[in-house]
Order: sequence, then structure tokens, then C-alpha cells
Amino acid sequence: MTEFRTTYIHDRDQWPHLTWDSAVLAPQLAKIHFARGELMGQLSLMGFSTQESSMLDTLVQDVTRSSRIEGEVLDDAQVRSSVARRLGLPIAGLPEPARHVEGVVAMTLDATQQYQAPLDAERLYRWHHALFPHGVDDNLQPLQTGRWRETEMEVVNNNMSRRTVHFEAPSPARVQQEMETFLQWFNSEQDLDP
Repeated sequence: MTEFRTTYIHDRDQWPHLTWDSAVLAPQLAKIHFARGELMGQLSLMGFSTQESSMLDTLVQDVTRSSRIEGEVLDDAQVRSSVARRLGLPIAGLPEPARHVEGVVAMTLDATQQYQAPLDAERLYRWHHALFPHGVDDNLQPLQTGRWRETEMEVVNNNMSRRTVHFEAPSPARVQQEMETFLQWFNSEQDLDP
């Protein structure tokens, strides 16, 4: 039986110099910009408290859904409490958020509210510390936070009877150069539609 090896995007010869057909994407992007404009127009007609409430709901969903992708289910009320407190909104009746919830919220708010700040290794390291405040993973294994990864990394399922690898990250030997390339690209002037 032949073993099948998935080719990840970072294994392709053209990585990281990818190409696409902008003419195919343009109509879809135009629809997105139109819908976003409609939404912003509707929000501007609402009162300040409704705008605050909508922003709070959106941030809570962003934090909880982003965490769920990684397999972590956060308590919505704790996330709401942390976001509201950081934005200076009322928190009466909301629970005290756990430390790991505070870390995820701090990182998300820094990324979304300080999006124009340069992205550098130190900022990414701070986010990493915030996401893993106790320095251990879900299996209570020690993590090396605040530096580039020095070990192999895979994303696997939680099914103990049949292990499935969903993604293999680039080897540790490539991480620093890949991150330097990414940060240089991210912080450069772009003519791409965000």
C-alpha cells in the first residue's frame, strides 16, 4: 500500500510567492465591501448604547469562535466580562474571568484595536505568553512561550482510536526565517485589498 503524503502550502515550490487572478476575486470583494458599507451605515443610525452592545457582542463572538477553532471552548459570560471590563463597559452580574480567558481577550483586543501598530517578534511573543499564562498545554506539558518554536508541531484530532494529522507545521529549523519573511511582508506597504 502506497503512503499518501499531504503537500502543505509551505512545502510548495512557489512558497511564499503565491499568485492569484485578481479579476476573478474582484466581484466577490466588491460584494463584501458593499455589504460592509451597508452594515456600517445601519450601525451609524443606532444609538451609542446599541453600538457599544453590538461591538461587545462581536468581540465576544470573535474571541470564543477563534478559540473554538483551536479546540478550546471558552465560557461566553467570562469572555463578555473580560471584554466589557477592558472597554470600560458595565460588568454587573458577570463572572470573574479565568486567567486564560483574560489572556485570549487581551491578545484579541491588542490585535484588533492596535492593528496599525507594527507587528514584530516581541509583540507575537507577548501574545503567546497571554495565550498560555501557565506555561503548559492542554495536556499539562510544559510549553516554551515567548520564542520561536524549537520542536516539531502537528495539528491532530482528539480521537484516540484513530489519529489523524490535519496539518504539519514547517520544521523548527525553518521557523525563524519564515517568521522574518512574514513580518517583513506584513509590515510592508501593500497594494492588496485587506
